Amino acid sequence: MSSTLQAYPDCIKSEKNDFRDKLHRPLRDVRISVTEQCNFYCPHCKPNRKQKYSCASKNQLTFNEILRISKILVTIGIKKVRLTGGEPLLRVGLPKLILGLKNLGIEDLALTTNGFLLENFARLLKKNGLDRITVSLNALNQNIFQKMTGTRQSPQAILNAIKTCEQNGFKQIKINVLVKKTINEDEIIPLVKYFRGTGHILRFIEYMDVGTENHWDEKDVVSSSKILKSINHFFPVSALNKNYQGEVANRYAYEDGKGEIGFISSVSQPFCQDCHRLRLSSDGKLYNCLFSENSFDIRKHLHCDDLALSQLIQEMWKQREDKYSEIRFSSDNKKRNKIEMYKIGG
Repeated sequence: MSSTLQAYPDCIKSEKNDFRDKLHRPLRDVRISVTEQCNFYCPHCKPNRKQKYSCASKNQLTFNEILRISKILVTIGIKKVRLTGGEPLLRVGLPKLILGLKNLGIEDLALTTNGFLLENFARLLKKNGLDRITVSLNALNQNIFQKMTGTRQSPQAILNAIKTCEQNGFKQIKINVLVKKTINEDEIIPLVKYFRGTGHILRFIEYMDVGTENHWDEKDVVSSSKILKSINHFFPVSALNKNYQGEVANRYAYEDGKGEIGFISSVSQPFCQDCHRLRLSSDGKLYNCLFSENSFDIRKHLHCDDLALSQLIQEMWKQREDKYSEIRFSSDNKKRNKIEMYKIGG
């Protein structure tokens, strides 16, 4: 475990971060979407191919606006920032934003990417202060990879990018694997075999009902317990403690010492009670939940001074009572319109 993650739990004790939502959850980290655009059309996230991608958008927050909002968040105790999309590496000048964010004193600065453009950016991302990278990779088999991404690309480009990141100092990359029944279940063990002993961490994610465009059905979910049982049959594992309170993944170590894996189980084992994440969309809206249908348009208030913006954000958080995953199967939630994942990241 890195020194950054070891230090991270201490930051939640800061007097600057003593406000809590209605369920007594503190605000600890923020996920910033820098663009809605993506070069993949994953059926579980952005199945609408009519929405062509580009590297620019009139509606995107400027880097100066993102930095200002981030600076205010730092003053109220935020120490952890994750950049997401869409695909964040489509945003022109992203390494410059990373440098600006790191200069704010952010202790843990991370990026989630589909990895296709990553090889060309790895050196500069590290140089400008990016601490960690998470790469999405749902299959090694090319046909299944193409089905999961809605592209004609090869997973080899992602594997090459991961190796380049290793060479540039990213020692422990997280590999997110979304598992969908009958689509990529057979890829679980090949992925485990490929990444065991590399120092990287596979994290298996249950297929979630994010947004409405993916036509989610509970029947398509492969539970984490089933995935764990499958892996344990070939490679015995033992449970590990979480690195910090609120960590979304349940951790397991291979008993032969060849690394660890994780499971993100929003459907079968909701973790709403420990959710401490705020999300900022690329067009300047704050969301309290990945499954939210409501937002607060912070962009409309950027004419206010920093103190006023800080108070607005804190008041928004204090009113928060989201716990979607705990009540996902209620009759009211089945009719709920939710923000699409590609608008605010995972």
